Amino acid sequence: MMKSTHRKGILGHAALAFALVAAGSALAQTEPAPSGSASTRLQANEPDRAQLERRFESVGTLIEKSTAARQIETSGEAAAIEKRKAAKEQYTQAKSAFDAGDLAKASTLLSAASKTMFEAARLAAPESVTAQKIETDYKNKLESVRALLAAQKRIASEKGNKESQESSHQVEAFIADAERKAAAGQYASGRTILEQAYLLAKASISSMRSGDTLVRSLNFASKEEEYHYEIDRNETHKMLVKVLLEDKLGGAPMSPRVTEFLSTAGALRGEAEAAASRKDYEAGIKLLEQSTSELVKAIRSAGIYIPG
Repeated sequence: MMKSTHRKGILGHAALAFALVAAGSALAQTEPAPSGSASTRLQANEPDRAQLERRFESVGTLIEKSTAARQIETSGEAAAIEKRKAAKEQYTQAKSAFDAGDLAKASTLLSAASKTMFEAARLAAPESVTAQKIETDYKNKLESVRALLAAQKRIASEKGNKESQESSHQVEAFIADAERKAAAGQYASGRTILEQAYLLAKASISSMRSGDTLVRSLNFASKEEEYHYEIDRNETHKMLVKVLLEDKLGGAPMSPRVTEFLSTAGALRGEAEAAASRKDYEAGIKLLEQSTSELVKAIRSAGIYIPG
C-alpha cells in the first residue's frame, strides 16, 4: 500500500507535468508569425476566431478540470490557490473581451491566464511531492527499525543480559515517540527520532555480537573482513553518540567526561587505521574494539543503556 501511494504521487506529478506541457504547446501554436509588410503583420496579429475558441476550451480545462487544478486544490498551498484564482479572473476577462469582439485583447488575457495557471501549479506541485516523500521515508524507516528491533530482542533473549533488554525498551520508547509525531502529521520529526532508534538497535546488536562465541559464529573469511566489520560497528556507535548527544544537549557543550571518552575513542580509531594500513588487521581489530568500548561509555553517560 505504501509503495502504491508513492507511485500514485509520482504518476500524479508526471500527469501534471504533461498537462502543463500540453497546454503550453497549444498556446505556442497560436503565436503569430512575423511577415514582411505592415499590412500582413496586422493580419497575422489578428487572432483566428475558431482557433481562439479552441484555446478557450483548452485553457478552461487546464484551470478547472486538469491534474494541475486538482494538485492545487489538494496542496493547501495558499500562494498556489491565489494564483489559480487570478488565472480564473483573467480567463473571465478574456471571455468578456471575446464576446465584445476584441479578439486581440481576448488572446492576450487568455495567454496571461495560462501563464498564471502554470505558476500556480509550480507552487503547488513541489510541496506536495516533498510532503509525500517525507511521509514515505518515515514509513520505510519505521519498517526497518521494527525489523531490527525484532532481531535485537531475539539476541537479547539469547544473551539474557539486562542491559540488552533495556536497550530494547528504549528502542520501543523511541518508536512510540516517533509514532506520536507521525499521528500529528510531523513526519520529518518522527523520521529523526526513528534514526536514533535505528542506530541504537544496530549498535546494541553489534555490541552483543562482540562476544567471542557470537563473533566466531559470523565466520569471517579473513582478518581483513573482520576488521571492516569492526569499522562498521565503530561508525554506528559514533553516529549514535552524535544523534543522541546533540539532541540531548541541544547545542550545549559536552561534559569533560564525555569529551574524554570521545577523544580516547578517536585516538584508538586512528591507531587502528594505521595498523590496517600496514596490513596488521589483527591489531587493528583489537584497537577498534577498544575505541568502540569508549564510545559505549559516552553513550551510557547520556543515560542510554547499551551492551558492551
